Amino acid sequence: MTWNMRHEGGLNGRQPSIRSASFYVYGASAVLLLLWLFPYFWYNQVDLDRDRYLFSPGKELEAYTFTDQPLGESMERRLVADTIFNGQFQDQDKHLVHAFMAKRYRESSSEIGLFVHTPDRCWTEGGWKMIPVQPDHVEVSVRGQKIGFERRMFVVDGNHALVYFTGMVGGQTLPYRLDHNLSVAMKYQRHRNEAEQGTSRRMVDTLFWRRVWDAFVSRRPLLGPKQFVRVSTFVFPSQVHEGDQRLQSFLEHWLERVDYRQELESMEKDTSA
Repeated sequence: MTWNMRHEGGLNGRQPSIRSASFYVYGASAVLLLLWLFPYFWYNQVDLDRDRYLFSPGKELEAYTFTDQPLGESMERRLVADTIFNGQFQDQDKHLVHAFMAKRYRESSSEIGLFVHTPDRCWTEGGWKMIPVQPDHVEVSVRGQKIGFERRMFVVDGNHALVYFTGMVGGQTLPYRLDHNLSVAMKYQRHRNEAEQGTSRRMVDTLFWRRVWDAFVSRRPLLGPKQFVRVSTFVFPSQVHEGDQRLQSFLEHWLERVDYRQELESMEKDTSA
């Protein structure tokens, strides 16, 4: 009787611990599964009234002369994009417009984000000085669509450059701005001798994290084919308005609408061939 009571008590003593262990294992698995599935059912808002497209760059533009400019070992080469366009256009009045475009069709956890190295970060770290300019965000009509562009002014060796840049995900324009490096870039210029603290500054910068929140609230897709576009032109400080007109007119002629799914299928065929 004593043996039976001790034996049964031992079994009964072990059963709660086994059930508890199973509960924690299944509970943890359920939480991990929900976290993994969360982006797929949350970030699903798209503009149904817009075509799902990316832009392709044109080289042969009327009234422009094109010169290809390979990137070499520049910072932008580190984007590890599937396709990169980098070149310079000259109009009939000898004005230059530099155009850059990078596309990435597949996500990889081992590669940096395509929108990480904006001019706010790369150009200031490369020796350019950022000059505050307003507005710092504009909407440009491109092929019948209003596209938001970040607007910046940089100077190096006395040369002023007006810069526009933007991004797209899954054929959809971004509902949030790409100004996450803006305030950190201004601080970097004032404390250039503390460059090693650039990453730590970004981690505590509220503007840096605002993009994450804006993306969450908008519920727009974070994953999918991405595209980064940047154009720039040299201007005199007294002729910035002319620079705006030049870039906006160029964007309307340079960018061509294409279905990104067709581009992806074509690239996959080339890869498998």
